Amino acid sequence: MPTISEKILSRASGKTAQADDFVIANIDYAMAHDGTSVLAVKAFREMGEKKVWDPGRIIIPFDHIAPANNETAAKLQKSIRDWIKEQGITNFFDVGEGICHQVVPEQGFAMPGKLMIGADSHSCTYGAFGAFATGVGATDMAEIFASGKLWLRVPQTIKITIEGKLAKGVSAKDMTLFIIKNVGADGANYKAIEYYGSAIRELSMSQRMTLCNMSIEMGAKTGIVPPDEKTFEYLKGRAREKFEPVYADKDAKYCREFNLDVGDLEPQIAKPHEVDNVTGVGSLLGTPLDQVFIGSCTNGRFEDLEVVANILSGKHVKVRTIVLPASRSVLIKATESGIIAALLKAGVIIAPPGCGPCLGAHMGVICEGETCLSTSNRNFKGRMGSGGLIYLSSPETAAASALKGEISDPREHY
Repeated sequence: MPTISEKILSRASGKTAQADDFVIANIDYAMAHDGTSVLAVKAFREMGEKKVWDPGRIIIPFDHIAPANNETAAKLQKSIRDWIKEQGITNFFDVGEGICHQVVPEQGFAMPGKLMIGADSHSCTYGAFGAFATGVGATDMAEIFASGKLWLRVPQTIKITIEGKLAKGVSAKDMTLFIIKNVGADGANYKAIEYYGSAIRELSMSQRMTLCNMSIEMGAKTGIVPPDEKTFEYLKGRAREKFEPVYADKDAKYCREFNLDVGDLEPQIAKPHEVDNVTGVGSLLGTPLDQVFIGSCTNGRFEDLEVVANILSGKHVKVRTIVLPASRSVLIKATESGIIAALLKAGVIIAPPGCGPCLGAHMGVICEGETCLSTSNRNFKGRMGSGGLIYLSSPETAAASALKGEISDPREHY
């Protein structure tokens, strides 16, 4: 009767693990980016450690301030580059390669049944591939660097079943915001979430990544979509090693269950300053905007840029609109397909692959008195600068709104 999380943590710890047990687990892959690797390496050195446990299982992408926006950031990034060389870490993805949560799956590290730990809260993205993936702080990551192990409390699991077919102009991001509205920003604290139902099975791998990415916005330890043929197809020629898909037993014990239908769901928007302050787009039509941001580890993939280009093609935006492709490969594919040209002709600003304005780092920070519609995952006050209002939406809604300079319904374009 184990859940997916219980099975993965049992395998990783070498003992039968049940919800609320404490285990010491062997980590399959560990990730830290330019923003968190600095503190992790500092703690690693303070522990007196000289060599990492396995340089082939550590992944370090530079994405949060990429490229460096000042001399301080440049010095910190140089120090990590030097440490990477010293340790012989081969899985290093420097500035321009893309956002960690896009690069890790693209490079074949996210696989069913694996235990993946990242020094970033949105590491739960990898649950889209059937992995148990979660985020930790820098000192925990330092311990993983040193030993390849980490203690964890096995989470209880929530089962969320979503039925219904999404209407045109309504996407996985709308579904995700709708789920968060129903569960609440703290409704899944330290719980694992397993996603089921016809609506989940219909999602592409890109859309599943959007869904699992925001599991943390409900407080969840991880969010997992059981692997299927779409998962295996994505991993063909990509997976770094052999993997064993893991599924919950039919009589698995869940602490809570949600059953939702998205058949008549309208585009959803999270209003400032809480991610679960969600409403249908109809109640916000006409809200003026100063900026539209399309990108991030939530919605910067090729599918996202494609739907944006379909809406903007042949037209022109009425508000500054910033697009950040999630990775170099996404940017290349979007360039070769003509999407980037269409966006540029529509007046969009194309920024290099990375996180940029999502965390208020650079390339799109807003100020007090400004309003931004973002496809990212968080909208608390100060997220994209010291002030301003942040609304969260799907890429479809963001594109439609950019054309009018105000919040608009994307279904008008379908």
